[in-house]
Amino acid sequence: MTSIDPRPFLTSLFDTAVLAADPLAAIRAHLPEKPRGRTIVIGAGKAASQMAAAFEACWDGPVEGVVVARHGPVEPTQYIRVLQSAHPVPNAAGLTASGELLAMVEGLTEDDLVIALVSGGGSALLPAPAGDLTLEDEIAVNRALLASGAPISAMNVVRKHVSRIKGGRLAFVAAPARVVSLIVSDVPGDNPAFVASGPTVPDLSTPEDALAIIAEYRMQLPPPVMAHIRSDAAAAPAPAHPNFARNAVHVIASARVSLETAADRARQAGIEAVILSDAIEGEARDIGRMHAAIAREVATRSRPFARPVVILSGGETTVTIANGRYAKGGRNSEFLLSFALDIEGVEGITALAADTDGIDGSENNAGAFADGETVSRIRAAGGDPRVLLAGHDAWSAFSMSGDLFVPGPTGTNVNDIRAILVR
Repeated sequence: MTSIDPRPFLTSLFDTAVLAADPLAAIRAHLPEKPRGRTIVIGAGKAASQMAAAFEACWDGPVEGVVVARHGPVEPTQYIRVLQSAHPVPNAAGLTASGELLAMVEGLTEDDLVIALVSGGGSALLPAPAGDLTLEDEIAVNRALLASGAPISAMNVVRKHVSRIKGGRLAFVAAPARVVSLIVSDVPGDNPAFVASGPTVPDLSTPEDALAIIAEYRMQLPPPVMAHIRSDAAAAPAPAHPNFARNAVHVIASARVSLETAADRARQAGIEAVILSDAIEGEARDIGRMHAAIAREVATRSRPFARPVVILSGGETTVTIANGRYAKGGRNSEFLLSFALDIEGVEGITALAADTDGIDGSENNAGAFADGETVSRIRAAGGDPRVLLAGHDAWSAFSMSGDLFVPGPTGTNVNDIRAILVR
């Protein structure tokens, strides 16, 4: 164990988890039969351009289409156009892109095939306000959701009842063509209807469910939004509708597979690995304290797991913003700053928390590293870690300590990975 350098080791686990969600291998394993008619590719998400390029590399036949990725570097494609829009707050480019996706699937026949390439982040990338709602209304909804502390599944129930593209509506328009959805899941539990708010996957959630979530998390939404959700127009098409009868849905990559692959990598290096869960949700700082308590117990008493061990978990935590006041950071950084405070001075613990898409929050880091000396380094640089945590400014804290983890965009997105090595 003494020969293992903790940070390169944890980085190798992150790299292994990301590679397990590689779009090329995943798409190749789930190619449908060729249609008699056209092959149309549509899609959206943080991995959209990589998935489109992978599909072109695998598909032996004519193909056309358009996908929507976030602003930034994209994978080049030959036949499938890649549009770009904003994340996490929608913009006008996304509104235009949504219109292009809807137009792409209109007027198709039962001989045509639509391939939907969907990954996390698609909710923000595809604004399409329903009825008389405006882009400003949808932006207000998105901001309220991001600040609410609601889990991603609840957020997406609300989103799909103020949209004309989410909640299966994109696939509904494509009928009678067959729609095959290939989904890289970033949601705990891997329900495909929750990924990107399910533009091609309907579910049984109702406007009443959306209203209950809004009330539970005390969201303040514009009056036109509330009026729309209370109207008949908010109801999404049901999964049993004939327009969906010929469709197929495949989750081709997920946190579960990535965590299992990372665990195997650790064992190959001679370190036992345990997976707490691939579907952990909750307030980031609270989940950080829970992980810290487990790590301390292992470090000091070698229970419930014997040292050395790497403790893995996945899922998506949340950050509740009070009064709209926040600084630089993301849920992984906030998780880890809370974790670092609770392992201060404890030897033998090193942790990495990062988003598998390579971006955590508003900056260019995927997350950060932490150990028993991180808090001391923050203080030595002039920062107060508790004040920074209270202000949702974990990025600044880890910038001060030199612990930011910046791998760059990865081209996939199966949510967060947390790896804690206890030596």
